[in-house]
Parts: sequence; C-alpha cells; structure tokens
Amino acid sequence: MAHDLDSPLQTQMEVTSIKGTGCDCLENKRMERNFSARRRVFVQTETGCVLGIVLDRSDNAHTVKKRLQLALNVPTEESSLTYGDTVLKNDLSAVRNDSPLLLTRKFLHRSSSTPCLSPTGRDLQQRDQSGPIEILGSSNYFAPTKLLVKDIMKAMENGIDPIPVSSGLGGSYYFRNCNGENVAIVKPTDEEPFAPNNPKGWVGKALGQPGLKCSVRVGETGFREVAAYLLDYDHFANVPSTALVKITHSIFNVNDRVNGNMNQNGKLVSKIASLQQFIPHDFDASDHGTSSFTVSAVHRIGILDIRILNTDRHAGNLLVRKLDGFERFGQVELVPIDHGLCLPESLEDPYFEWIHWPQASIPFSEDELEYIDNLDPIYDSDMLRRELPMIREACLRVLVLCTIFLKEAAAFGLCLAEIGEMMSREFQAHKGDPSELELICIEARRWLEEMGVLAWERKTGEEEFQFDIDCEDEELDMIPIVEEKLLSKTTSNFGFRNGNGRNPLSKLEENIEEEATAEIEGSQVPRALKQSMSLEKTEVDEKTWQHKDGCLAGPYSGNWRFNEQLPASSCFELTDMNGEDWTQFLENFQKLLRPAFANPKSASLGQRQRQRLGTSCQF
Repeated sequence: MAHDLDSPLQTQMEVTSIKGTGCDCLENKRMERNFSARRRVFVQTETGCVLGIVLDRSDNAHTVKKRLQLALNVPTEESSLTYGDTVLKNDLSAVRNDSPLLLTRKFLHRSSSTPCLSPTGRDLQQRDQSGPIEILGSSNYFAPTKLLVKDIMKAMENGIDPIPVSSGLGGSYYFRNCNGENVAIVKPTDEEPFAPNNPKGWVGKALGQPGLKCSVRVGETGFREVAAYLLDYDHFANVPSTALVKITHSIFNVNDRVNGNMNQNGKLVSKIASLQQFIPHDFDASDHGTSSFTVSAVHRIGILDIRILNTDRHAGNLLVRKLDGFERFGQVELVPIDHGLCLPESLEDPYFEWIHWPQASIPFSEDELEYIDNLDPIYDSDMLRRELPMIREACLRVLVLCTIFLKEAAAFGLCLAEIGEMMSREFQAHKGDPSELELICIEARRWLEEMGVLAWERKTGEEEFQFDIDCEDEELDMIPIVEEKLLSKTTSNFGFRNGNGRNPLSKLEENIEEEATAEIEGSQVPRALKQSMSLEKTEVDEKTWQHKDGCLAGPYSGNWRFNEQLPASSCFELTDMNGEDWTQFLENFQKLLRPAFANPKSASLGQRQRQRLGTSCQF
C-alpha cells in the first residue's frame, strides 16, 4: 500500500529578517540595490517538482501561485508559498535572487488514488528556461563550485551520465567529468530519507515535516551541507566545496504514489539538490585506525562539529586519504563530509565519533585557540542569512549558542573531549539525562523567568515575592546567589552523571513556587508568563526523560514549544523567545558558564568512558 505523502506544512515560526553586512561581495550589493527588480526563483512543490520563475516588480504570492498552476497543472488555491520560516502572504520583496521557495498545501483533500498531476520533462523544460545546472546564489564563496559545474556540464554534453550511489538511505549520484572521473556528489532534497521521491523505500513524509532527527525537517539537509562549508573559514576543517543547485537530468528518481517506485525512464527531471566536490580517498575512518590521525586534523573537525552541533559525526563520514611523498609515509588527511544533520532547530543530542579518541584529550594549540577566539557568531549568522536566506532562525540561534559555548570553554582551558562531553547526553537503560549544556540553558532560562516575574510585579504594583535586596539592584543581585548555588551542588547540578538518578537541576524555593503558582492561577498574568512559570513546578529526573515516537521526550517540550510543526521532544527550544529575551538569555548563559567549567566533575569528563546511544544515521 502506498504511503500517504500529502501531509501539510504549516509554518508558524516568526518571520526571519534578512540582514546583510558591510563585507558583501559586489555582486550581492548590486542585488541589494535592485531588490525589487526582476529576480529568478526556483519553486519546489512538496512532491519534489521544481520550476524556475522570473519575478517582476508586480508579482506577489497570488500571481506566482497562479503561474505555477498553469505551468505545473496542479491546484494552488489551498496552498502556501514558504520561504524558510516565512509564509509569503503577498509581498515578495524579501525573496532573494536565485532563492528556492516551497509550495505546500494547507489542507488534505485528495486520497492516494488520485495522485498529483505532474508535467512531463519536455513540458517542464519548455516552461523553465534555466540551464541544466544552476547554482542558487551568486556569492564568491561558490567560485570553486562554478568551475566544477562547467566540467560536469561539458561531460553531460559529451554523453557522460552520472552514476547512482548504492550506499546510504537517501538518493545520491556521482557526476563525472569528461574523463569519466567522479568529481561531484549530488543529493536531491526530495530524495532524502522519508522524502516523497526517495529511491530506496524510505518514504512517507512531505517536504518540511520532521525527518530522521526530530529537529531536522525532510528536504532541509541540503542547505545544512552548504552551511557547514560556508562556516569552514579558510578551509580550516577541510570541508569540500558545496553549493545548493537546481539541476536537471533524467537519472533522478520520481515515485509513483499509487504503484510505488517508478523512475522517469529517460524523462528530464529538475531537482533542488546539494552539490559537493567529490574527494578521492582510500577509505573512511571506520576502516582505519585512529593512531595515524593528526591531532590538528581531529581538533579542527571537532571545532567545526561543536559550532554546528553536528548530530551525526560518525566514522563513515570522515574520509581518509593517504599522503604521498618521501617524508609523508604513514600520514593521512581527514576530510569531513555529510553535514546534513547539523544545525538542528533545537538542542539535539550531538554525536561526536572523535569524543574518545586520544587526540581529543590533548589541549588546543595556540593557532587553534586564536582561530576559536576570532570566531564571531553574530557575523556567522548574518553571513548565513545572506547566503542561505531559506535557513531558519532556530538553526542560527543554535549556531550562536554553541559558538559562545566553544569560545568560553576553550578560553577556560577545556580540551575538545571535555567540551564534547559537556554537550552530550548520557544514556543508561535507554533513558537519557540532559547534557550539561542543556542544564546550563535550563538554568539561564529560569533566570530569565525570575527576571520576568520581577518586572511584571513592578509593573502591576504587586509585592508577593519578598527579596531582601534593593529594588534597583535586585536583578543583578540574583546572579551571585544562583552562582553560589551552582558551585555548591557538585553532584546534583552540572556534575550529575554519577549513576544515582538524582535530579540534576537546582529548584526555586518551595514557598516561592507555591506563592507564584497560587497568584498566577487567579490573576491576569500574560499567557506567555504563565507558561514560563509553569516550568518551575516541573522536576527533571530520570523518569521524566522517556522515548516517545522515536524521540526523547521531556517535561519541558510541551511548555516551551510555540512551533507545533515538530513533535514534542526533550530538546531545549530557543525560538520561543523574542529578540529582547534572547539577548538576555545569552547574557545569563555566559554568566553561568564559568561556574559550570570550574566544577571538579568537568575536569575529569574526558577520562570517563560513558555508555552512548548510537544515534548516527549514515546517508
């Protein structure tokens, strides 16, 4: 029986503002000046069909959907046009040139017996005048990819076709040059695991729904691959050049919803895909001992993984190349690939293969510390907004948080293994405790809530909470009190991994909880504040973190989640805070880091062997 692929996408997250910086390339600056002029976009339906459209000044979301209806022969009345976090209502001024848009249906009206009509390859090419391979973006970052694309297109003109890759869960293809050599690997977004056109039977969801990881949506691993490449400044971690492309070829897979898989049999199909340079290699890290890996290579890959919260750094996506030469006998080079599960929308549990390698326990070098110190998460976020405008704000907040954590931990003197351990959860008997990073975030959130309660009381004139502090200094005086609490609870707060099942979180005083709860239940406190206060009644222990629908489910997911598109999980959410609260949260977070790093437990994290739940997913 065919899977139901018609589930709707309901984007409810806040609209992402598009920002730029003074270091844009000249081409990007020209696009900014002509922002409302003619632009080309690539619209993808939730079933994977892609069409290039040129937007005029007079175009809006309604006219674009009408043009899609005529071109693709699909109904668009009950559909939404989305651009990352943004549901395009009418104005299209925020849409960048060469950007991908997603057309999804709001409601389910059709059964699987009446599949969506799709245009033939010839019809599609007649309506789409773009080339066989179009890079989505015109930044200088993609200059190496442009040269690669020229070689591939020349080979395609000479009849050299790509080759499907048999390994992995998703559809991927080796594209070759005129010599028949593999030069790029292409991964269509609609052939990812669970995507509508997956060629290996892993289907069942529409684009935009939760995928292999709860906080990484189907069809959105492609831009994450590009983000990892863009963030690898100066080729520090050796990530191969990567770009998002619109690519047309007859080899791609399109599934028949009623009868199962059915290749296009020579028909041209356009896809949105990631295109990454293919790196010739001898094996991967799973087939080679780690003793020959240099400390520098492991550190550099680990630094990138921490910044992007990589949830899938297993040995299979670390390529190993032997280095030839008289003085290089036995030396190898590491090449990190497959970053589609990085930058999740919440604090997922990462998976770091290198966490117990001996190299990870060696202190950072001076060059590495200088590189970390020069990282600027705000600049990184602005750069990704500029180069990948479809990226979600939640992903950028994860990047900012993890980069701050890395910078502060490295400056404090922690090694790579210690930092990785603090970001990872410990699993025992299929149950997981929150990581120390998550605990710090929870405590920072509680500070924010306490400050919100105080501000609300001052505004309403009520005086339920009696603090023996001066009014003008009450928020600042809370900090040393909580810091003292954190330092004193060496076994129940940050150093919680001792197998005793104790609650790892410090709690507010019981009388404060009771008074606050009683008052809130009978007052006119704003809804957001009620939700915030309800967290204080929740205790996190070993029993409250359970598995639900393939994801770890914790008590905070129901209270903190405003975006209902992703299923409730244990992951700490960052998107339910407005800009002002997010800034204050980051300040609280940074003030809590030093007490966490100073805890004696943190110093021995890298020396312990811990039971880890294997959550890596090889594509």
